Order: sequence, then structure tokens, then C-alpha cells
Amino acid sequence: MALQYKTIHPVKYLRDFLAHNVRPDGRGLLKFRPMALNVRSISSADGSALVKIGNTSVICGIKAELATPKAEEPDRGFIVPNVELSPLSSSKFRPGPPSEEAQVASQFVFDVILNSGCIDTKCLCIVPDKLAWVLYCDLVCLNYDGSVLDACILALMAALNTVSLPEVEYDHEKSTTTVKTERVPLKILSMPVSTTHAIFDDEVLLADPTCEEEDLASGTITVVVSEGKLCSVWKPGGSPLTESQMDGCVDRAKNRVSSVLDLINTALKSSS
Repeated sequence: MALQYKTIHPVKYLRDFLAHNVRPDGRGLLKFRPMALNVRSISSADGSALVKIGNTSVICGIKAELATPKAEEPDRGFIVPNVELSPLSSSKFRPGPPSEEAQVASQFVFDVILNSGCIDTKCLCIVPDKLAWVLYCDLVCLNYDGSVLDACILALMAALNTVSLPEVEYDHEKSTTTVKTERVPLKILSMPVSTTHAIFDDEVLLADPTCEEEDLASGTITVVVSEGKLCSVWKPGGSPLTESQMDGCVDRAKNRVSSVLDLINTALKSSS
């Protein structure tokens, strides 16, 4: 009977739960789901991580390749993130070219990398105008159940912490490249952490929303914190937030940082 009620009246079903300050999965309104992390999950990649936030699963694989620096940034390497929301992860997505949501997610990840300064791309340059590293960061959603941007940032940062690059020598006279066996860990300058909230009925905030809650929400907001400071805010339309609601989202995002970083550090130690 409850399943039929949920199917026929999904909004009222959720509203009935929220009236008692609880959600259908038993969580409080501002409680986050459990997280799990495994690093170095892909042996063929230069860095990798598998993340679970509730039922949302994202795997990140990083491949490092040598390339010519961009003309406008001759002394920098570059990072290319790509988010794939596969049809296997949810019935929301279809086979074919990347969906608009996947493209937006890829741009979001790129903006977080840029705004947080987590990687100094100058360190990826080997010889200005000639040779630099490019890091291809593929993020594949295996199961989509909300807060996918949070899972992507967590998977990316965990994977970046497992990357080590071989030393490279460039012969200017012969224009030849020699890749050595010695490897140097990638230097991570900061660790951005993403936290998503859903806005229901224009006033109720739900931390770490599920896919169903996101679909029924009147808006979502994703806050990224790096080094204790606000790094990025992503709010794709929907209901506006009051100043106190916005402050609450930022405060919870900051408070969540330590648990996320502890998770990454524990995973890295157990895999070394």
C-alpha cells in the first residue's frame, strides 16, 4: 500500500515524512549518508578511486600522457575531466552522446579544479612550449542515486592522490624524449570537498539528497569548500535561498570536510 501511495502521490508521500522531521530512508533532514572509498581500484590507470555515497557509486580513472602545451599557456600542463552518466547507472540516461547533465557535471569538476588550485599545472610542464603532462580524468557513474557531484569530487581527489608521474628528460638538440622508471608523486596543493543540499517546498533543506528527493525538490545547491574557505557554489535555478539557509549550507559543508579527508587518508594508508 505504501509503495502504491508513493507511486501515485510522490510529493505528498515525501511531505508526510518531512512533517515529522524524518526522510523515507530514515535519516534526519540534515543527516548525510555513509561514505565508502577504495583507491587504486584500476591497475591499468595511473591513479584511480571508487566512491560510494549511499547508493551512488562513481569510479575515477586517471591516465597521464605527454603532449604539447597549449599555445596560450606554454608553461603549463593541463587536466581534462570527463563525467559519464551511463544508462546502466539510471533509467534517466540514454545511450549516445553525453547528456546535458553529464556535460554540466564535467564543467563543474573542471571549475572546481581551477577555483581550488588543487593542482599547480605549471608542475605538469616539462619543457615550455615543447612538452607537458596532460591528465585525463574519467569519472564514470556506476549507480546514480543523488549527490553525484559530491561523489565525483571525492573520487577525483582520492584518485589524484594516488598519481605518480615518471621523470622525463627532453633532448633539445635531437628533440627526443626519454621516460625514466623513477616516479614522483603528484603534488596536491588543496583538497576541495563538495556538499549538496536539496530544497523542498521552497523552505525545507535536505542534506545529501537521494535521486528521488532531487527529482521532487524545487532546487538544489552544491557548495565546495577548500582549505576552510568557500571555493565554489553551484545552484542551477530553482527556489532561492534565504541568507540564513545559505549560511547553513556553507557551515555544514565546512563541518563535513574533516570526515571526508579522514576517509581519503584512511583509504590511502590502507592501500600503501
